[in-house]
Amino acid sequence: MFKLFKHLRINLVSKLILSVGLTLLLSISTWAYFNIKYQTEKVMKDIMEGTDRLSNTIILGAHYAMMINSRNDINHIINNISKQKEIDTIRIYNKKGQIKFSNRASELEVTTNIKAEACDVCHRSDPPLSELSLVQKARIFHSSQGHRLLGIISPIRNNTGCSSDSCHVHPEGKKILGALDVVVSLKEIDEEISFLENGIIVLAVFAFLFTSAIIFIFVLKFVNQPIKKLISTTDLIAKGEYSNDMDINQNDEMGQLFTAINKMGTRIAEKQVALKKQRDEYQNLFELVPCLITIQDRDYRLIGYNKEFAETFNPNPNDFCYCVYKQRDEKCKICPVEKTFKDGLSHYGEETGLSKGGTRTYWLARTSPILDAHGEITAVMEVCLDITRMKQLEERLEKSEKKYYAIFNNIPNAVFVLDVNTLEILDCNKSVTDVYGYEKDEITKRSFLDLFLDEERDHYAFKIITSAYVNQAKHVNKNGKTLFVAIRISPSEYLGQKVLLVTTSDITKRLDAEHQLIHAGKMATLGEMATGIAHELNQPLSVIKTASNFFIKKFDENNTIDKDLLYNMLEMIDRNVDRSAKIINHMRQFARKSDVVLGKVQVNEVLGRAFEIFSQQLKSRGIDVVWDIDEKLPRVMVDPSRLEQVFINLILNARDAIEENRVSSETPLGTKKITLKTKLVGETVVVEVTDTGAGLPEGISDKIFEPFFTTKEVGKGTGLGLSISYGIIKDCGGDIKATTNEKGETCFRLTFPVEDVK
Repeated sequence: MFKLFKHLRINLVSKLILSVGLTLLLSISTWAYFNIKYQTEKVMKDIMEGTDRLSNTIILGAHYAMMINSRNDINHIINNISKQKEIDTIRIYNKKGQIKFSNRASELEVTTNIKAEACDVCHRSDPPLSELSLVQKARIFHSSQGHRLLGIISPIRNNTGCSSDSCHVHPEGKKILGALDVVVSLKEIDEEISFLENGIIVLAVFAFLFTSAIIFIFVLKFVNQPIKKLISTTDLIAKGEYSNDMDINQNDEMGQLFTAINKMGTRIAEKQVALKKQRDEYQNLFELVPCLITIQDRDYRLIGYNKEFAETFNPNPNDFCYCVYKQRDEKCKICPVEKTFKDGLSHYGEETGLSKGGTRTYWLARTSPILDAHGEITAVMEVCLDITRMKQLEERLEKSEKKYYAIFNNIPNAVFVLDVNTLEILDCNKSVTDVYGYEKDEITKRSFLDLFLDEERDHYAFKIITSAYVNQAKHVNKNGKTLFVAIRISPSEYLGQKVLLVTTSDITKRLDAEHQLIHAGKMATLGEMATGIAHELNQPLSVIKTASNFFIKKFDENNTIDKDLLYNMLEMIDRNVDRSAKIINHMRQFARKSDVVLGKVQVNEVLGRAFEIFSQQLKSRGIDVVWDIDEKLPRVMVDPSRLEQVFINLILNARDAIEENRVSSETPLGTKKITLKTKLVGETVVVEVTDTGAGLPEGISDKIFEPFFTTKEVGKGTGLGLSISYGIIKDCGGDIKATTNEKGETCFRLTFPVEDVK
């Protein structure tokens, strides 16, 4: 018995059948239990609902007889209904618990205990319940014959007809007049339920046995037999018989497993052949490898060596290694072979000696222990690689590093080596002292961001990590002086770690020169604007002059001036004085020399200010200005003063181009037009200034922004306006291009990256 149990415990098929059988038994038992429970509850619910409907039917059927107090009709109704096979008893109780009507004559006029089973349904609480659910109205009890009975008690309510004078009178306040108790036999129902339970159990047992038999046959045929064949095949492979003709003729996973085992046997056979071949190759490699290989015993005698070693040193068997390698009479003080004999680990060492030719030679030696069957170290294998060439290269590299370090220190620009994560200054050249005033030991170990202004450090920390070039950054030297620098960043390696190589160029003097040039350009533009400014000022001055002459004339004639007229004229004078002051302030601000201050600007506003200066002048010359403005443009990061200088220069050029075209050709009326357009294209704000002049001559679009290049006549242009405008736009991170459209009109197109959205 014990052997049988042990066999079942270790047998895979037994475990599989047992586990599947128990799972199936549990599943079918659970299904049978809940199915029986559901069917029983459903049958009982249907019986209770049917009995309740019967009670309501009896009450409705006897209602008229109760209204006319016809006891014979009520008895007749009850006796007729009670003749049905399943009905056991029908009783009508009055309010006091007295049985007034019953299909059993012996029960008439019998008064029951108010706490009896039927009455207790309503009288369990005080006051008695008048509303009951179906479950509360039902009760199940056993008859004297032993079978179960179902009783449904239903209240007989006092309705409007029962409280009238046409029959026996009941007070209106009395809600319940009595109760109808209908008792039905559950004997046949119980027999049906028992039959249903037995049927479900039999079905479950049959399903379990039938399914178990199928599973048993399936497992026996498709699992047990293939597994036995697999075991036999693997035993053959274990004995070294890698090829066999056994097959299980299945296309399922078992068949695939059997095929895989057969392939495994074939591959093992192939591996055995390959292993023998590798063993032979290893012996050849040992002899032919271009390294010095020796095997030494604990006395450091050579008990084996390869061909390379033999050709290099001409040793004799059992020679000492130190005699052959270095012509020494005793062991080396530092010996990697000795260390391996002591701790059983591999060791490295760098050895030097004389080759056959007498030249100094270097070797990199590595040792490995050779163990016997008991794990004891019996010998050590030493492999030596000739690194003479590498040593020579290291010496050259050292000289090269000294050379390039000298170059690093003598570069005229300041060079920093920064930690890629923290931007800490790891190293710098000597030019840092000349530019910033810090000695090397003062600046290293500090953050590169300390050289920036406090409020700009976060901004430039991100740009240094993500950009390769930063232009016009502000730095502060040791004395607190502000410098403008251009920064170039490139990733590199320093002492085995990733770093940023940062070169800074002091461009302070260059920017000062550029500012002077830009200011000179402003002055030149201001000179070209003189006529327009005079025209703009002439109109308000004319208004003021006319008003003052009118007042003088009135005073000379001693005439009174109407109060409203006086107020209107004074208001006109005040308005034109403000206009003149605005023009003068605008010119003063435009002519003022200022540093570059980038800010978030709405280009429509700057374009409008630039146009105000020429609005009357262009109108007087018959030049129409067409506005095509996108009012919802996002802001861009520019210097508003310098951007206005660019717009003024472009409007002046457009005016001159139109005037030159008018002189050189007969231009029809209405064709002198300047179009000012702004729009948003993707993440770029675009400004276009288009004129109806003669257009750009062919082949000059690439030269037009060069310094001193002009298409105007001699004496009418310096050639600096567009060059300065180009530099201003580029400093703002934008771009400017000049093209000729399909109508032959010149179009200057300015683009700016969006800074943010309103």
